[in-house]
Amino acid sequence: MSTGDVSADWWQGFGDPVLAKVVEAALANNTDIAIAAERVAEARAQFDYARAQQLPLVTGGAGGGRDREVNPGFGFPEEQFAGKAVVSISYDLDLFGRLADASEARRAQLLASEAARDNVRLAVASSAASGYVTLRALDARLDVLRRTLAARGESLRVIKRRSDTGYGSALDLAQADADYRAAEQQIPTAELAITRQENGLSILLGQNPRAIERGMALGQLTIPAVPVSVPVSLLRRRPDIVAAENQLVASDHALDSARAAFMPSVSLSADGGVVGSTLFPSPVWIYSLAGSITGPIFDAGRLDAQQDTVGAQRNQAAFAYRKTALTAFREVEDGLAAVRRLDEQERSLIAQRDAVARALTLATNRYRAGYSPYLDQLDAERVLLSTELALVQARADRLNAAVALYQAMGGGWNANDTIVQ
Repeated sequence: MSTGDVSADWWQGFGDPVLAKVVEAALANNTDIAIAAERVAEARAQFDYARAQQLPLVTGGAGGGRDREVNPGFGFPEEQFAGKAVVSISYDLDLFGRLADASEARRAQLLASEAARDNVRLAVASSAASGYVTLRALDARLDVLRRTLAARGESLRVIKRRSDTGYGSALDLAQADADYRAAEQQIPTAELAITRQENGLSILLGQNPRAIERGMALGQLTIPAVPVSVPVSLLRRRPDIVAAENQLVASDHALDSARAAFMPSVSLSADGGVVGSTLFPSPVWIYSLAGSITGPIFDAGRLDAQQDTVGAQRNQAAFAYRKTALTAFREVEDGLAAVRRLDEQERSLIAQRDAVARALTLATNRYRAGYSPYLDQLDAERVLLSTELALVQARADRLNAAVALYQAMGGGWNANDTIVQ
């Protein structure tokens, strides 16, 4: 495993087995992860090729046939069956490290591709967890709307009965009916949003659009405890930082390899084999040994241009690494702040909902006792609906903020990590 591997089961902290199944299905079937895995296989093959170039190259060949020619000394024809088998070995001594640096560059790129794959896995796991949370939030929203519709239906029934008996006005009846219809028309929209969310989550899981299994309700999902400060080692485990770091290492080695191309190349070669013919009483062994030194004399600036290109790529990798690290710190700080502030918002909304629910009870009792107009009850119902929907959204935002924080911290945290104050 590369140093960028993320924790395998951070999503278990939310306490919902169905959420865990959704994330694991996404990791097993998502096509983006499959593509990233093939990129790792490609990078591994390129590393194997670069490493093989440091080793001797051995080739072999054999051939033969029948021929007829004129003997130059006596002028009569000669026929023979002749054959030859030769083995050739060539080796670049790589005295200045050109091939070694190229191999190290490919090795670093392999590590970067593995980290990039881990980053895709982390993103897919986070998207799956967030998608499930959003789905449960939509379910909770639909439940609020249905309960509101039932409550307003009961109010409409009471007001209609009062109107029929002469104790209620036609205005109250019209307002109650309009309020009932206002809640009713929101339900199809909520059901459509649920269907779309299920379809999108199914695609993320690598499946055809279908219904998604439900587990715990939105309010039952556990929100993991948030650390007071961030262990710096966790940021070192972020896959994108590991990938950027290895890209920088790869570009450093690529630059060294480009500089080594200015130096002479020393190669050794050897050939050996056997030649046989029907004209010879026995096969003849043949061999040759050779060495060569080649180096650039005049290339019209080709090597300089190549070095400048690789140098610019190295600088780009350095700036990209710095940007990735700064972005990581920002995302962690944003995530920590979001979880805390959204917790405060949720607590305030819970208190507001309880207060509005008490106000609705009082307004309903006063209206039915004839002490206040129906408008007071209507206003309280509208505020309660708005508050309950806001509370559902705040709970979902808080859970999604926890998911985003897990992603920002590279997959989770460990209480035993060293804390940087």
